[in-house]
Order: sequence, then C-alpha cells, then structure tokens
Amino acid sequence: MKKTFALNTEPHVADVGGVELLFQPEVMGDDFMDAYQSLIDAQKSSGVSLDDLAGIDPAQLRNVSRALRDFLSRLMLPESAEVFTRLDVVVDGKPVESFTDAAEAEAYAAELAGARIVDGLRLPDRVLIELLEWVVELFGGGNGQRPPTSSGGSAAASLPPGRRGTANSRSAGSTRTSGR
Repeated sequence: MKKTFALNTEPHVADVGGVELLFQPEVMGDDFMDAYQSLIDAQKSSGVSLDDLAGIDPAQLRNVSRALRDFLSRLMLPESAEVFTRLDVVVDGKPVESFTDAAEAEAYAAELAGARIVDGLRLPDRVLIELLEWVVELFGGGNGQRPPTSSGGSAAASLPPGRRGTANSRSAGSTRTSGR
C-alpha cells in the first residue's frame, strides 16, 4: 500500500489590519519547538505570569511582548519578519530611525533626548495573542488544516453510530458463550 503525504508550498497568510504577514508553508518540528522554547524561557525569566498580570512592571511585560514577536517572526518569511519586528525610535512623535534589533534601538534611543521606542507595526495585545494561538495551532498540530493527500491512501470512513451487527453486539456486552 502506498500513502502519499503532501506538503504545504504556499505561505500561510495572516491579514492583520490590511497588512499581510506571510508565514512559512511548513515548519520543521524542532524549529517550531526551539522557537516556542525561547518564548517560554523569556516568559519565565521575566517573572511574568500571563495568568496574573496585576502589579506587573511594564518593562517586564514589554520584554514578554518582544519575545512573543520574536517567536512569531521566526516562523514568518523574512520580509514579513522584518516588518513585524521593526522598532522605530521616535522623538516628538516622529520616527527618526528604525531597527530590527532591540538592543541597537535602545542604544540609539539612549543618545537622544526624549526618544522612545515603539513597534513599527503597532498591534493590540489581543491580536498578538490571537496570532500566537493561530500559529501554535497551525504548526504545532491539531488544526485539521493539513494539505490534501491522495484519496487512494485514505482510510475508509467510519460507520455511522447505531447498531452495527451481531459481532459488535456480542462483544459489547453479551456474556453468552458458544456451545451452551
């Protein structure tokens, strides 16, 4: 028997407020797990419990948000990852320089009076969480959105519920033995 497995070849698209973020068609399991572990490690090292955000230092929460963006960007195509992780150094409400590395953005901003760092693609936290959930479902498995395979290799459909015949009835609860 031959079973054919298809691979996704087209990028997955997340349309976020009109900006299309392209995610890799397929992600190898270890690449996904390495990226996810980095996210978990960042969350743990920050001391932030996502179940209890009361009294959390905003800087710690920003670090977790940055780690979430880094995780998602590792699963994107490079052009989308660059848009998604871009940090703008802003002075008087106007971007003066853009970076993809947070440390470089912080160093540059430290040299400018009144500078602050903002995400180039500003998104509400709920959208970041929805993207996380979608990506985990997409690449972590269990979404039912796998590419089609050849129908010749598919298993037969399950029978509908209900009485299935004598063999199932006996095995389902009959204590009668043959020969009596």
